[in-house]
Amino acid sequence: MTREVLTREGKPFRPRGRRQRAVRGNILFTFGVALALYVAWHVRDVLEIIYVSALFAVVLMPVMRGIMKLRIGKWQPGRGMAILILFLAIAGGLTLFFVFALPPVIRDMRQFATELPTRGPQLLARIHELPLMKHIDLAALNYKIQDYASNAASYLLLSIKSWAAKVFEVITGVILTVYFMLEGEIAYYWLLSFFPVDKRQRLDTTLARAEVRMGKWLLGQGSLMLILGLTSMIVFLFLHVRYAYALGVLMGLFNLIPIAGAVISMTLVVMVAAIDSWGRVLGVLIFYFVYAQIETSYLTPRIMKNSVDLVGLAVIVALLLGASLAGIVGAMVSVPSAVLVAVLLSEYAVKPEPIIAEPKPLAEIK
Repeated sequence: MTREVLTREGKPFRPRGRRQRAVRGNILFTFGVALALYVAWHVRDVLEIIYVSALFAVVLMPVMRGIMKLRIGKWQPGRGMAILILFLAIAGGLTLFFVFALPPVIRDMRQFATELPTRGPQLLARIHELPLMKHIDLAALNYKIQDYASNAASYLLLSIKSWAAKVFEVITGVILTVYFMLEGEIAYYWLLSFFPVDKRQRLDTTLARAEVRMGKWLLGQGSLMLILGLTSMIVFLFLHVRYAYALGVLMGLFNLIPIAGAVISMTLVVMVAAIDSWGRVLGVLIFYFVYAQIETSYLTPRIMKNSVDLVGLAVIVALLLGASLAGIVGAMVSVPSAVLVAVLLSEYAVKPEPIIAEPKPLAEIK
């Protein structure tokens, strides 16, 4: 049996070569992490598309599995056919809506745009009669309205480049989502192989639990879309807004896109309402202002808590952080991302408190 050699201070002696190798390894590891962060920063847009696509693949997996359980006689769809049916159903529904419901809306909006230079001054004159609006420079505002109406085509052409880039990113994201749904399990187990063998089972179980909760996010988001669509349709019918059914469906669909979806759909609704009456415009704006407060403060926290088991405060904070970090896309995937983080923290970081028995009365101790 060999005795351990001690130094003068009484500590175990370690050969200098081993310590140098450890220091060199730490330096190389730090350099590798810094290099990886540098590369990740430069390709952050690509990583964002990959992450969002993978997240949507996880969210859509329960729907795909439900389609795979369908039976027509002895035939049952496989994974590839289920994905094809899912995306064909989505594309078919959107195509029918945009082909049959939107053309009348666009036609009337085009007519409204041609009449805007003449109707604009009349509207501004009415607004100027309001007590709080008497100090507005009507001439400058009228000039801006006429300039926008006459140069709308030019503004659209100038923005085509940025819109084309966004469309390309969306198409790339859809393709990546399909591939993640087809081959995601292969990539998942490949990434899992980088972890120590004794840690893989625990991590696999944790991520499977996160996948189940993230899959329920689509149910919660669908509920919010349905509530907004039906409520908007009822209010638009009550206000006698044109194309109330089509605009209600559009409001519900665009609720999937945080912030920008509301801006786009409300702009369209306001322009349609302005064709007939400015009173209807005011009614639409009041309705959406009230609904936005109710949805943000009550509906979203409650529904998301029931679907993904996150407290309302966590949902609101996740939406704020997602929008701040990555804009519209960040807000869109903020809740499923928060679910993933919550499950990982619950498994690896949160330490349950030990059960402490209640202290016995002093009389019983004696």
